[in-house]
Amino acid sequence: MIIISLRIQKYSTLCFSFVKTQIMKSRQSSDMVKFKDTLKSAKNIVFLSGAGISAESGIPTFRGAGGLWRKYQASSLATPGAFKNSPSLVWEFYHYRREVAAKAQPNAGHIAIANYEKKYGSEKSITVITQNVDGLHARAGTKKLIELHGNLYKTRCIKCKEVLENTESPICEALANRGAPDENIIGSDIPIKSLPHCKKPGCGSLLRPHIIWFGESLEPEVLEKASTEMEQCDVCIVVGTSSVVYPAAMFAPQAAARGAIVAEFNVEPTPATTEFHYYFEGPAGTTLPLVLND
Repeated sequence: MIIISLRIQKYSTLCFSFVKTQIMKSRQSSDMVKFKDTLKSAKNIVFLSGAGISAESGIPTFRGAGGLWRKYQASSLATPGAFKNSPSLVWEFYHYRREVAAKAQPNAGHIAIANYEKKYGSEKSITVITQNVDGLHARAGTKKLIELHGNLYKTRCIKCKEVLENTESPICEALANRGAPDENIIGSDIPIKSLPHCKKPGCGSLLRPHIIWFGESLEPEVLEKASTEMEQCDVCIVVGTSSVVYPAAMFAPQAAARGAIVAEFNVEPTPATTEFHYYFEGPAGTTLPLVLND
């Protein structure tokens, strides 16, 4: 427990960490029958999901060749500095992301997880910890959900810090028909006064997306909840994560190190794959139902 606490403190800030690791898939089992037997006896199960599961629903991962919005690296817009320099541009980017997510539907992977919780949640502790901000797990029916990096449909006041859910489309009139990923569009001409602002009496300050940006620390209470679930789980199912974004990247390897059974469902191996017991390759919408559905 002491080691886990120290590492969580060290990696509480959202960041990338690219570790060159030799992937040796032969070390992992792909025996679904054996893993299903393991699930039957498990009492505390954690699903740890990343961008890969939502990619099947058409949500851009903003990694690799698809990492651009217009001519901007998406990761360069997801920072406090970008919002300070051009809140209008950042809001256009997040308006685009909100619109894409609103049109997307939970896929078979999301639904398999939600149905598994619905069926076995009364006899097992089943938690979904997600790095995704698109809300698809909740829309699929997942109840016990920890959103590590926030939610596209929540805002936070930069002054009073009030967090509110807002699913309006557009979130403000000035963003109507904005956010198109056209590489010929440079910057944003939306006046700051026309962006979303706090409606709390006596405040009126600028709102920002309630997203954990690169360089920011995860909310302490959210990190604590996630850490507690990871420390208590006897089975962890990793779905569609890249294993390069901290602090989430350390969760499953640490669970495996203390004796929990960890299974990874992914389209390709990651830097952490060799630390897990099982590896099932393929789209989560195809592989997860084979394990979770009776």
